[in-house]
Amino acid sequence: MLLNKVINSTFRHTCRLNSRLFSSNVTELNHLEKTLNQVSLLGRVGGDPQKRGSEEHPVVIFSLATHTNYKVEGGDYVQRTDWHRICVFKPFLRDTVYTNLKKGQRVLVNGRLSYGEIKDDNGNQKTTTAIIANDVIFFPFQKS
Repeated sequence: MLLNKVINSTFRHTCRLNSRLFSSNVTELNHLEKTLNQVSLLGRVGGDPQKRGSEEHPVVIFSLATHTNYKVEGGDYVQRTDWHRICVFKPFLRDTVYTNLKKGQRVLVNGRLSYGEIKDDNGNQKTTTAIIANDVIFFPFQKS
C-alpha cells in the first residue's frame, strides 16, 4: 500500500514536471520537430554518370529509370517508364558512382527529394526535381 502511494505520487509529480516543461518549450519544439523526406528507387541507369557543379561544390548526376506495369481494358499489359534525376554530393559515394556506375546497370538509390528552379535559355523559370542520394547500392551488371 505504501509502495503504491509512493509510485502514484512520483508519477503525478513527473507528469506535472513534464507538462510544465512541454508547455514552456512548445514554441521551441515546433522548430525542432522531426520530419521525413525519404525516397527509395530500384531501377536501371539511363546513361553513364556525369560530373557537374564546381570545384567548391562538385556533384555527379545520372538518370534512373523505374517502371510501372498495368493492365489496360483489352487485357494487354503496358509498361510506363518514369525517369529520375539522381544527384550525388557525398565525396566517397560521388567518386565511387562516377568510376563504377555504367549505363544499363541496376541500382538501388536511397535519398531525399529536392525541388528547385532554373531559368531556361529564354529566361523562363522552370521547376526541377531531383533525388539527393544518401546511398547507392550496385547490383551485378547484366544487360537485359
